[in-house]
Amino acid sequence: MRHTARREGHIVDDAEAELTEAQRAGAFADELRRIHAEEAALHARKMRVLAGAFALAETQKARIPSARSRERDMPLRSLAAELGLAVRMNDRTMQSHLWDAHRLVTDFSTTLAALESGAISRAHAGAILDAGAGIDDAEARAAYERVVLEFARSTTSARTRSFAQQQADLHDPRPLQNRHELAAQGRRVWVTDAGDSMSVLSALLPAALAHGIHDRVTRQAKLIKRVDDAARASAQRGPGGGGASTDAGAEGDPDVGAERDPGAGEAPRGAGPDELWVDERTIDQVRADLLADMLLTGAPAIDPTVDSSPGGLGAIRASVQITVPVTTMTGTTTAGAELDGVAPVDPETARRLAGDAPGWDRVMTHPVTGLVLAVDRYQPSAEQRRFLRARDQHCRFPGCRRPARQCDHDHTHDHALGGRTAIGNLACFCRRHHTLKHATDWTVRQLPGGTLEWTSPAGARYMDDPPRRVVFLPSADPPPF
Repeated sequence: MRHTARREGHIVDDAEAELTEAQRAGAFADELRRIHAEEAALHARKMRVLAGAFALAETQKARIPSARSRERDMPLRSLAAELGLAVRMNDRTMQSHLWDAHRLVTDFSTTLAALESGAISRAHAGAILDAGAGIDDAEARAAYERVVLEFARSTTSARTRSFAQQQADLHDPRPLQNRHELAAQGRRVWVTDAGDSMSVLSALLPAALAHGIHDRVTRQAKLIKRVDDAARASAQRGPGGGGASTDAGAEGDPDVGAERDPGAGEAPRGAGPDELWVDERTIDQVRADLLADMLLTGAPAIDPTVDSSPGGLGAIRASVQITVPVTTMTGTTTAGAELDGVAPVDPETARRLAGDAPGWDRVMTHPVTGLVLAVDRYQPSAEQRRFLRARDQHCRFPGCRRPARQCDHDHTHDHALGGRTAIGNLACFCRRHHTLKHATDWTVRQLPGGTLEWTSPAGARYMDDPPRRVVFLPSADPPPF
């Protein structure tokens, strides 16, 4: 039986409308499929360009007689900077892309051909490349590529990535132990800034260590929550109701709490429900707090530096640069603090850090542009360093965000060639870009106001202005002086 609908005085057959809509959906799918194929072919073309650039850098490197790794790295670094600035990309990221393109073109040519034809997407190609990059044997790598590529043609990139890792383990002729030991050499820790004054702390570790760390903080967090629950229950029963003890073997954790405080889990004597402090944190929050506490307040169990450095590794403390407007400090405004010029800091944290700081640098800025004009409270030799940290905030190579406190203070006009040690001839460069300036044909000129003009070996010019401070207006009229 057909259902009909009245639309603008005309009877429209639902079946015909549904057929028309289905045809439109199919047309959308066909068009999207064509676009995806075009994007894949364009990405393959990009990979060939980047691989050609990598080959050029290798040709330049072959002409360098020196065996020093830094000098031999300069052609690739210089080219990565040239290409990165051309497309507004960090040069480190561009250098990684150059290497990936080289591997794709030379070691995974069949995958590249499938990408050019639109049979797979960029994400599929990336999954095949990432999982199979460690297979050094050419025959084993080719066999791996054939199996995974066939699978990838009919499924999603996410499933391809999982399948590719399984096949890489099967086809790699190296023993797993050897592969693990090699992979463990890449262990590292890094930070990714997120929104709302938060950051993600990541660590690449051997799986046993990573899961062990997670298990330990999980057990600790569960014990904290069990003690808190027991204290609440005891308080609710009231005086004389008897204490509640924690069961060390609860929830399948026989080791947690085996050596607990005899008074743990008992409410303070005379404390009623209204007087009892309760822990409202979730397990995830407790885990995060425990991890932060142990990393910030603990010291390594094995410390080989105790004989050469006072206090050893345990004496090292975190150092960050916080910029806090006076109006934020006084509570007139509720925004404006920055961490190393790259991540916002919530006002409460900013005020607490400022209160604990052993010293202050007062930075005077232009009232309209926010450009740093001067910095006081310093000795002559420290004066310029404080000024540069306040003015530059980070490495002054275009696109680089390495904090100024981790940078070198470079003479724009080389000191050995008569350059003065003056603010107008100094800038903060990270070690990578400091080396790039002196070891390649990249040049830099400092203009009035701290603006740097970089010129690449190909003659392209890139301007980098010192970061401007954001000027915040008071949320209410300030009190009269």
